[in-house]
Amino acid sequence: MDNKPVKGLRPPKVKNKSAAPVQITAEQILREAHDRRLEPTHNIPQQKIADLEELSEFQQRKRKEFEDNIRKNRLNVSNWLKYASWEEAQNNIERARSIFERALDVEWRNVAIWLRYCEMEMKNRSVNHARNLLDRAITLLPRVDQFWYKYTYMEEVMGEIPKARNVFERWMKWEPEESAWSAYINMEVRYGETDNARSVYERFVSVHPEPKNWIKWAKFEEEHNDLDKCREIYSESIQYLEGDKLDQKVVVAFAKFEIKMKEYERARVIFKYGLDRLPKSKSQSLYNNYTNFEKQYGDAEGIESVVIGKRRVQYEEEIESNAKNYDVWFDYCKLEESVGEVDRIRDVYERAIGQVPPADEKRFWRRYIYLWINYALFEELDTEDIDRTRQIYQACIDLIPHKQFTFAKIWLMFAQFEIRQMNLQAARKILGRAIGQCPKSKLFKGYIDLEMQLREFDRCRTLYTKYLEHDPSNCTAWIKFAELEKMLGEQDRCRAIFELAVGQPVLDMPELLWKAFIDFEIEEEEYDKTRELYERLLERTDHVKVFISFAQFELSIPYENDKAEAASHARQVFERAYSQMKQKQLKEERVLLLDAWKEFEEANGDDDTLQSVKDKEPKVVKKRREAADSTEDNVIWEEYFDYIFPDDQEQSSILKLMQMAQAWQANNATQDESDAN
Repeated sequence: MDNKPVKGLRPPKVKNKSAAPVQITAEQILREAHDRRLEPTHNIPQQKIADLEELSEFQQRKRKEFEDNIRKNRLNVSNWLKYASWEEAQNNIERARSIFERALDVEWRNVAIWLRYCEMEMKNRSVNHARNLLDRAITLLPRVDQFWYKYTYMEEVMGEIPKARNVFERWMKWEPEESAWSAYINMEVRYGETDNARSVYERFVSVHPEPKNWIKWAKFEEEHNDLDKCREIYSESIQYLEGDKLDQKVVVAFAKFEIKMKEYERARVIFKYGLDRLPKSKSQSLYNNYTNFEKQYGDAEGIESVVIGKRRVQYEEEIESNAKNYDVWFDYCKLEESVGEVDRIRDVYERAIGQVPPADEKRFWRRYIYLWINYALFEELDTEDIDRTRQIYQACIDLIPHKQFTFAKIWLMFAQFEIRQMNLQAARKILGRAIGQCPKSKLFKGYIDLEMQLREFDRCRTLYTKYLEHDPSNCTAWIKFAELEKMLGEQDRCRAIFELAVGQPVLDMPELLWKAFIDFEIEEEEYDKTRELYERLLERTDHVKVFISFAQFELSIPYENDKAEAASHARQVFERAYSQMKQKQLKEERVLLLDAWKEFEEANGDDDTLQSVKDKEPKVVKKRREAADSTEDNVIWEEYFDYIFPDDQEQSSILKLMQMAQAWQANNATQDESDAN
């Protein structure tokens, strides 16, 4: 077969292949097609029926279509409804009624069928048919409220109020929702049947005894000026809802009613009744209304008593839930102290200190111990009961497990209390017992401060001795002991104490101790001893700050009108420090030393000495190194600043020259041996 293209059918060649000036996207094409599809392009023809024969044919054809649809799917409710609506439109009510009945035979639980059926009967004024139909509906489906509403509305529209009442009565036997009862009551009110409405309300609150329904009933009676009945309803509601069901809304509404009747004492009693029985979480609105009531009709004392009573109830509830919550006890005690009833205050404090922490760990006792302290201060300052205060302090000390931990504060407060009672011997016994039973730095300090105020210096010496025997590493204690001897003019004893202190193998803050020792010698103008101390300190540590302090000391020594000699000694210290740090390759320390040295030369040197220090200043360079947290798989690099000192470069170049010379000498020796062989 010949596959050559037929002549004349070959597609024309496109000569201009450039892009069109107006570009059209696929989205625009689809949108345009959709818009045009929605627009009708032609008029839909309407069928015109000329005579009864054509009408009959049309009806038979439509009925056949509907019947076919129903036969295909009997459970499709929309087919039944369309069929019945079409028959109704043809004014063939009997056929439409027959279709609805057939639909109900298939799906009698479908609410839409019943409603459309009833609407058709009402629309065509078939009242009896509609009544019978609704009667069947509420009998078969009594829990569908729409049928009942439609039934009662129809009877009321027809003016058959007794029949509507009968329907409501039948409905109420099923105990429906609150809206149904409200509809019944509103109907009775519309026709002036107040007694009937009252009886419906009575049955209503028995079925739905919620607080809002009681309030509705009471307001109904109030609107109809039956005030005694209104008060009776409120009283009955509070009695019925007593306990967990009691709601603050009922109490507030009752109280507001009594206020409106100007029965202020009744309202106050009602408010107090509610506050006594309702927890705080359910009585905030009640409390606010009571406060406003007291502001308008009461006095300040009444408001205060209400607030205090409410807070007492709140604290008791919180304590009942967690008796170890000491913050609540603090607030409770403070509340009772503001009232000022001593017996109540003591009772709360006794209950509070009875809540001993569950474990012998200090963290559980830290808040608890302040309850004892506040109790003791209350008895001493407010009630001035000295014997009771002493008993409280003693009971607290006996309760604390001193072998595990102690509280220096309670010992010191007990001793200070005895001093205020002019019983110095008892205070000393208390502090002596504390030091012997549980030695602690704060106890030693407090005891020493007491004896210092009394100017008992021998006792202070004894206490310091015991203090240092207990904790020989405490530099603060050594310094205070030495300051005491210095204050008393005992320089030799002071120096001996410092010597003992610096000779201890373990010290918590040795820098403070050495500084205090050096400052003491400087104040005594013992410059040789001070210089010796610096040398001893440098034997133990070569910290850059020690060298700088040493140089400043040398500069401060007053020579015989010769500042150059002092500067020379200080310069020697700087040079010595620099050489030692250079040997140990301490770069950052050398930088700090050079900064201090430079300031020294600027103030006390000349241009040559200053320039010599500047020549030693390093060059700061940025370098990279491998980070500490890098791994073999993931190498992390970090940047850091390094210092390059000029004298280090000179030394490194000299070392390189020496290494090259040694290599050259070794190479010549090997050549001589080869020539000799």
